[in-house]
Amino acid sequence: MIMNVKTWVKERSVFLYKFLRSPKQIGSITPSSRELAMAMLEPIQWQSTYAIAELGAGTGAVTKYIPNAARSGTRVILFEKDSYLRGKLTIRYPDYSCYADCLLLENALEQEGLERLDCIISGLPFFNFHQEVRDRLIQQIVASLKDDGLFIAFQYSQQMKRQLTEHFEIEVIRFVPLNIPPAFVYICRKKRVT
Repeated sequence: MIMNVKTWVKERSVFLYKFLRSPKQIGSITPSSRELAMAMLEPIQWQSTYAIAELGAGTGAVTKYIPNAARSGTRVILFEKDSYLRGKLTIRYPDYSCYADCLLLENALEQEGLERLDCIISGLPFFNFHQEVRDRLIQQIVASLKDDGLFIAFQYSQQMKRQLTEHFEIEVIRFVPLNIPPAFVYICRKKRVT
């Protein structure tokens, strides 16, 4: 999907406006780069991915690459707190379900008739949230993933590493310099309960 210049400028203007109004929620002044989106999506084994969620979908900077990567019939659930951005996502991706609150991830799965997800990708600025919110988000993510499910999240620092290792095996942390700001992509696998 190629974006024309007018759409590109509008998307970035909206994103900057949203960031200025709510920097702790948005987390960056510009949408994720193509390079960051690819670093997020390449580790996913799409042929065995039947259900995936994206937390903090924003303007769809990562979402727009999912249709070409996913196998036919893959269920995609988007989460975006901002009502304007969520409305745009709903129009742009009518085949995907879209919810406001990823703290209610398990409830969304129940509404969708899904037991667990194969993968969750996230653009949420975890470190901008209070610890209680981070804990609740991680709890929802862990509860919603199948055993050995993937959790792939980008962050602008490695400050979440310690908390993530409590629940996941971090397979790799990739540094993506071609993004504003440069980002770290955590590729994590849910630990099996023993």
